[in-house]
Amino acid sequence: MRGTPTDCVIMGARHILGEKMPDLVLSGVNKGRNVAEDVVYSGTIAGALEGTILGLPSFALSQEFSFESRERPLWDTALQFGPPLLRKVIDAGVPKNTVINVNFPACAPGEVAGVRVTRQGQRNLGFLKVDQRRDGRGNPYFWIGFERLAHADVPAEGTDLWALASRYVSVTPLRLDRTDEAFSEALTATLK
Repeated sequence: MRGTPTDCVIMGARHILGEKMPDLVLSGVNKGRNVAEDVVYSGTIAGALEGTILGLPSFALSQEFSFESRERPLWDTALQFGPPLLRKVIDAGVPKNTVINVNFPACAPGEVAGVRVTRQGQRNLGFLKVDQRRDGRGNPYFWIGFERLAHADVPAEGTDLWALASRYVSVTPLRLDRTDEAFSEALTATLK
């Protein structure tokens, strides 16, 4: 079988469980973080968004990895911090049309500085690069990524990027409706 995280949520909620809807949706724990602009095209986020569309409390969960932990992500961090965090958020109540995006830092559980509620960050896209490469058969392909710099910009405090860089678990509430209200008003006046 093949399917996206969104397909899995639809199948689980509308087909496998039949008439009984799930209590909540957990999309992940994903290998790799989903922060900043990643939230726009992340399958993990999309799975949680689908749960939100279905009216269910939904969480996107991601375990960041570092260069050193790429092959063996520190899953124990998500395992230790995830369940109590989920319980607290569920007890507080997840607002309608809101997804809770949780990212666990790439460090051992004992090195986590705490939990922070954050806002979506923004990367410095000046470090975005495209490398043309060749695979083992000599076929050309392109690798899109960010340059690793010795002195990278410090992310803005309070963002998901800052939290992970500071070894905090990042909890970012994301709205389903991404309408830019301020520009919508200006555009309405312009297009009259």
